[in-house]
Amino acid sequence: MMNRKLGTNGPLVSAVGLGCMGMSGAYGESDDEQSVATIERALALGHNFLDTADFYGMGHNEEIISKAIKGKREQAFISLKTGQFRSPGPNGSVGFGPVNAHPDYLRNAVLFSLQRLKTDYIDLYTPARVDPNVPVEETVGALADLVQKGVIRYIGLSEASADTLRRAATVHPITALQIEYSLWSRDIESEVLPTTKELGIGLVAYSPLSRGFLSGDIKNPGDIKDHRVHMPRFQGENFYKNLELVKRVESLAADKGCTPAQLAIAWVLAQGENIIAIPGTKRIKTLEENIAAGDVNLSAEELKSIDEILPAGVVSGTRYPEMLMGALMA
Repeated sequence: MMNRKLGTNGPLVSAVGLGCMGMSGAYGESDDEQSVATIERALALGHNFLDTADFYGMGHNEEIISKAIKGKREQAFISLKTGQFRSPGPNGSVGFGPVNAHPDYLRNAVLFSLQRLKTDYIDLYTPARVDPNVPVEETVGALADLVQKGVIRYIGLSEASADTLRRAATVHPITALQIEYSLWSRDIESEVLPTTKELGIGLVAYSPLSRGFLSGDIKNPGDIKDHRVHMPRFQGENFYKNLELVKRVESLAADKGCTPAQLAIAWVLAQGENIIAIPGTKRIKTLEENIAAGDVNLSAEELKSIDEILPAGVVSGTRYPEMLMGALMA
């Protein structure tokens, strides 16, 4: 098992964490018993980093985690995002609404999360996006008060720019930045990633498999029956162009003797000692496959070869629909 220190002021956590979003319907139907068993298996294997949000299933995700950690709270490191409202979408889907990282909202939201999780503290508390209507200094100041009160232990930010990180860090140490990072999403490499290393901030890489595409399990557009149908990388000609890129990943993985998912996760982890990856799953088999990525060591020569075969910017399509891109790296 691979552990890494989460930022300068954070604890040791599992380098491969468990993203729990899919346990609340984001990727098709889910089974609560199966989800609880998957979380319990992660903890049994020593993989303690559980990523959730109060808006995943409107609190349902937190309730699942509360069942899985009952009697073993100290074994889990709970990373919780907040402040991303949801809105009704077409055909019963759920879309993104406004962001709220106002101090009053955060102070209230954390109390409800504590109730649903049946715990008296949250390890890492993170506004899901930077609120354009609230100076980040005010947001972090409110979070610092929650640290002082003992209801949260560490402060995180998500999808923040290098400048925002610097401003935030003047108020209170930022333990982690959660942001999308994968072989297909590398725009953080020019400024954000170097800034996290400079400031001693851990980087929590979400969607290290580009929402499952890099696993090699998706072969045609008909395989997608959830919110990914609205994601540009899964649409039209982009889908088929990106499918050709997946074949390159599959070839690289075969040469390495691992699965495509393991190669993709191992590549993310190889980009810095301050990085952890949080691939999501609701199944024990996939969890164990993802965890094994921590044992895949890529040499400098292999990393160079991957970069030549899959250079930055090679993917077709943005990582979110255009209307949502403005909230990223803000």
